[in-house]
Amino acid sequence: MNQQSDSTFSDPFNPESLLKWYLEMGVDETIGDESVDRYAATAELLERKKAAAQVQQAQQAQQGGPRAPMMGKPAPVAQQQVQATDEMVHSAVEMARKAQSVEELREAVLSFEGCHLKKTAMNTVFADGNPKADIMFIGEAPGADEDRQGVPFVGASGKLLDKMLHSCGLEDEVGDRSKIYISNVLFWRPPGNRNPTLSEIAVCLPFVERHIELVDPKMIVMLGGAAAKAVLGVHDGISRLRGRWFTHATPGLSRPVQATALFHPAYLLRSPAQKRRAWGDLLSIVEKLETL
Repeated sequence: MNQQSDSTFSDPFNPESLLKWYLEMGVDETIGDESVDRYAATAELLERKKAAAQVQQAQQAQQGGPRAPMMGKPAPVAQQQVQATDEMVHSAVEMARKAQSVEELREAVLSFEGCHLKKTAMNTVFADGNPKADIMFIGEAPGADEDRQGVPFVGASGKLLDKMLHSCGLEDEVGDRSKIYISNVLFWRPPGNRNPTLSEIAVCLPFVERHIELVDPKMIVMLGGAAAKAVLGVHDGISRLRGRWFTHATPGLSRPVQATALFHPAYLLRSPAQKRRAWGDLLSIVEKLETL
């Protein structure tokens, strides 16, 4: 007879046993009280797209070729999504533009309803550290620990980053962020720590740009390729971006800001062999910061 594995639970009706099994399987949080059938939602979306395409083909056949949708008729699903994103981006731009301080911007982000990630997140993760610091770090998005606490970079990758910053003199003590300021491109955690979509980045980016303008640092450091691509508008991967210097300029900045990219600490946890290169990049950042 095969013995029962340690990873299975002996009593499915025992809450403690079931919870232990969930944790062993990697389930560390729940988002809603009721489960959501994602397969059914996807099938519904596909059916709507198929129906919209059939209507458009029928219209084209009647008119002898492609034509724009008639006024009053529903636009195809993809076009509706683009229009919705454009409206949300416009709303974000207007709200961000009105903010005249970091605190006002924080309130604007808290009241912004244009990013659907807010509905599944536990907390809005805005920033941490000293908004008057000379250097500003920008990551990609909050993780599970950040979502729970509402503070950026407090999980395993954040602890590694704090140790690195302390070792090079940017933190007096590990976790003391009085000399730095840190935020993310996204203010809400993507479910399951998945990669952010382009539309999610687009609706948050106006707040990020205004955030940089209000902090007005001497230098910004993007943590990871996703953050660098979003803020700098580049397409290279992090391996090509690290170690290079860029000039970031927007109308609201008092002067152009020096910008560079660093390996994300989460990547360094997965690829410890890259820590040596990251340490060299960090020392170069500190050296350059002293000259600004």
